[in-house]
Amino acid sequence: MGSQGREPFAFQEEAWEYILAGESGLVNAPTGCGKTFSVFLGALIDFINRHPEDWRKLGGQGLQLLWISPLRALAKDIGRAMEEVIAGLGMRWQVGIRNGDTEMSERQKQKRRMPEVLIITPESLHLLLAQKGYGDVFAPLRVIAVDEWHELLGSKRGVQVELALSRIVGVKGSPCSIIGISATIGNLEQAKEVLLSTLGVDGFIVRALIDKPIDVESIIPDEIEKYPWAGHLGLRLIHKVIPILEKSKTTLIFINTRGMSETWYQSLLTAAPDLAGAIALHHGSIDMALRTWVEEALHEGKLKAVVCTASLDLGVDFRPVETVVQVGSPKGVARFLQRAGRSGHQPGQVSKIYFLPTHSLELVEAAALKAAMQEGLIESREPMLLCYDVLIQYLGTLAISEGFRPDQLFQELRSTYCYREMMEEEWREILHFITEGGSALQQYDEFRKVEIMPDGLYKINSRRVAMRHRLHIGTIVSDSMLKVRFVSGGYVGVIEEYFVSRMEPGDVFTLAGRVVEFVLIKEMTVLVRKSNAKKARVPSWNGGRMPLSANLGMMLRRKLDEASAGGGEDIELRVLQPLFELQAALSYMPKENELLIEQIGTKDGYHLFVYPFEGRLVHEAMAALLAYRISKTMPISFSFAMNDYGFELLSDQPIPLDDTNCYELFSPDDLTADIQRSVNSAEMARRKFRDIAVIGGLIFQGYPGEHTKARHLQSSASLLFNVFAEYDPNNLLIRQAYNEVMEQQMEERRLRSMLERISRGRIVLRWPTQLTPFCFPLKVDSMREDMSSEKLEDRVRRMQAQLR
Repeated sequence: MGSQGREPFAFQEEAWEYILAGESGLVNAPTGCGKTFSVFLGALIDFINRHPEDWRKLGGQGLQLLWISPLRALAKDIGRAMEEVIAGLGMRWQVGIRNGDTEMSERQKQKRRMPEVLIITPESLHLLLAQKGYGDVFAPLRVIAVDEWHELLGSKRGVQVELALSRIVGVKGSPCSIIGISATIGNLEQAKEVLLSTLGVDGFIVRALIDKPIDVESIIPDEIEKYPWAGHLGLRLIHKVIPILEKSKTTLIFINTRGMSETWYQSLLTAAPDLAGAIALHHGSIDMALRTWVEEALHEGKLKAVVCTASLDLGVDFRPVETVVQVGSPKGVARFLQRAGRSGHQPGQVSKIYFLPTHSLELVEAAALKAAMQEGLIESREPMLLCYDVLIQYLGTLAISEGFRPDQLFQELRSTYCYREMMEEEWREILHFITEGGSALQQYDEFRKVEIMPDGLYKINSRRVAMRHRLHIGTIVSDSMLKVRFVSGGYVGVIEEYFVSRMEPGDVFTLAGRVVEFVLIKEMTVLVRKSNAKKARVPSWNGGRMPLSANLGMMLRRKLDEASAGGGEDIELRVLQPLFELQAALSYMPKENELLIEQIGTKDGYHLFVYPFEGRLVHEAMAALLAYRISKTMPISFSFAMNDYGFELLSDQPIPLDDTNCYELFSPDDLTADIQRSVNSAEMARRKFRDIAVIGGLIFQGYPGEHTKARHLQSSASLLFNVFAEYDPNNLLIRQAYNEVMEQQMEERRLRSMLERISRGRIVLRWPTQLTPFCFPLKVDSMREDMSSEKLEDRVRRMQAQLR
C-alpha cells in the first residue's frame, strides 16, 4: 500500500491486528471504503510474518485464504484486485475462482494444485465438500472471509455457509480465523453471533467510522397528479433523466423489476437515439456472456449508462460510476443505501442518487427514506432457524464424499446458530428419513439414499444417486427457466416457463433489450427471430416485487403525520400538498397513531379501503384475515386488492364494519388460528413444500438440458405433500412448510405488531362520496388483472376526468 502512496484506514489496520492475533469477527464498512483489503491484506501480512526470510519465493503453499462471496459477478473484480497486490509485492501466490461459471479444466487444475486464495460461492463450497479428501484441502487454511454477510444472513444460502463453516472447523485440527464483511444492518451483533457460532467465541466488530455523505435528490414531476396510479409516471419523466445521463460520466439506473428494466431500456433509446451503443441493460435473465461484457465495459468506462436490477446491487467494483438513479421506491433503507453507495465509489466522495417516483405518492417514500437514513434506521436480517431441507441436502453432500458418523456430526451441527435448538429425536427422524425414507416413504427404494456401513459410517454408494445429488446442490429454487435462442443461432437469455406458455407463434416480446418474435419451443429452448415490430410484450418474471420494509413503513406514517399538520420541511411533502388537501377534503389525512378506513359505494359494488402503510405482504394477509372475521358475522364474499400503502375489500353487498365492531375486527387476539382459517394455508404450504422438496432432494429436477417441467414438479410435490399429510402428519418438512408460510409470506410477527399498534391507537372511519387520492391507485391495481395496459391507460384517463 505504502509503495503506491496510499495510507491504510484506521479500521483496516485494526482488522489486520485481529487477523494476526488469529481472532475472528466482523468488519462493518460502507461500500467503496476498502473492506476487501481489510481482510485480504491481513492474510498476506500474516503469511509474510510467518515466513520472514522467503515469503517471496514460496509458491504452492496450499489454500491459505478462502473467500466466500454470494455473487459470481463479484468474483472477477475481487480476484483482479488481489492479483494486482500480489504482483506488486512480488509474491508467488495464486488466486483461483470457483463458481457455476468456472470451466471444468480450471477445476481439475485446482484439484491438482489448490491456489493460495480461492474465491467461491456457497454452492461451489458445498460441491467441494462433496469431493473425496476435502479435509486435506482445508488443512493449511488460515483465514475464511465471508463477504457481503448481510446479504447471506436470513437466507438458506446463509445456512449453507453456517454448515460449511462448521464442517471446515470440524475437520481442521488447527485453528483458523473467520471474518465476516458486512454493510450496516440493524442487527450487527446478532449477525456476528450467527457467523461465529460454530467457533463458540464472542469475536470482534471493527467499524469503519468513515462518513460517506449521500446526496439524495428527488426528480419532481412538472404536474402532480391528484389521482396517482402505480407505474405510469416513471416513463413520463424520461425527459428529466436524459440531462442527468449527459452530465455524468457513467450512471446506473436501478429498476425494481426485470420486466420494467426492459421497458426503460427501449424507452431511453427511443427518447435519445444517440445513446445507442453507449447504454446497456443488465439483469439476471440475460445471457452470461453479455452480462460479463457489460461489467467489463463499465469497469473500463466505455458505457454512459446501464439500466439494471438488483443484479448490480452488491459491491461490484465499478470505479467510474458517478451517479445513480433509483426508479420507483427501493422499499427498504438498507437497499437504498447500498445502491447509493455504488456512486462516488471512493472514500470521501459524495454518493449522488436521484429518486424518480413511478407515481406521485412515492415522493412521500423519498422523504421517508431521507429521514430514515439520517436516523440510521436500517433493517435487520432475521437469521433462519431449523431449515431441515438444507440439512438433508448437506447430509447427502457429506455422504457422497467421506461419509459421516451421526453422533460426532450431531454435536457439530448443534454448534451452528441455525440448528442449535435441534432435538435428538428430530435428528433421529432425519437419519431415518435419509436411510429408510421415513415412516411415509419406506416402500420406495429411491428414498433410501444413504446406507449405514458395518462400521457405523453413513455413506451414499450408488453412483447414480451421487451424480444426481451433485447436480442439485444449492438452495435457490427458481421457476422453471427456458433458454431463448435465435433460429439462426446465438443465445439471448432466459425466460420463465409460465410467460412463454401463454404465447402463440408470431407473438413479439423483448429480452436483453432486443425485440424478438416467438417461433416455437423445442427441447426446453425457446426459438425466436429478430423483429422490427414497434409494439412488443415485456416479459414478467416472478421475482422483483419487494414489499415495503417495517422501518420505511414507520417513517412513511410519520411523514404523513407531518403532511397532515401542514407540510414539514421536505420539498417532496410541499409539492404533494394539493394532493393531501384533496385527500383531507374528500376523506381524512391519517396521523401516525391512526388507521384510516374509507367505505365507498360505486357501480362495481361496496368498497372498503384500509391504510396501514405496512407493505404488500402484510396487507395481503390482513385482507384475508379481515374478510374471514367479517364473514363470521354474516355470509358475505369479497375480492381483494393490495399495494404497499393499503388494501381493498370489494363486495356486492354493504360491508358490516362500523364504530361498534372495528376494534374487535382489528384485534391481535386469536391471530394465529384466524390466519390459518382465513387463508388457504394448506394450499400455500403445498406451494412452499415444492421448494423444500427440491432442496431436500425429494424431487429430482432433471439432468442439465432436460429440466422437469414446473407443472410436473408441482404435481410430484403435491403428491408427496398429500402422502406426508396422511401418513406422517408431524413430518419435519411439512412443519417447515407451514412455518415458512407464516414467517415469510404472512409476515406473522409484523402483522401482530401492526394489530397491536392499531389497538393502542385510533381507528378513523370515513364514507367519501367519490374515490380519493389514497384509494385511487388501489382501485387501478384491482382493474389491472383483466385489462391490457393500453386499455387500462384509457380507462384510468376517463376515471380521472370524471373525478375532476
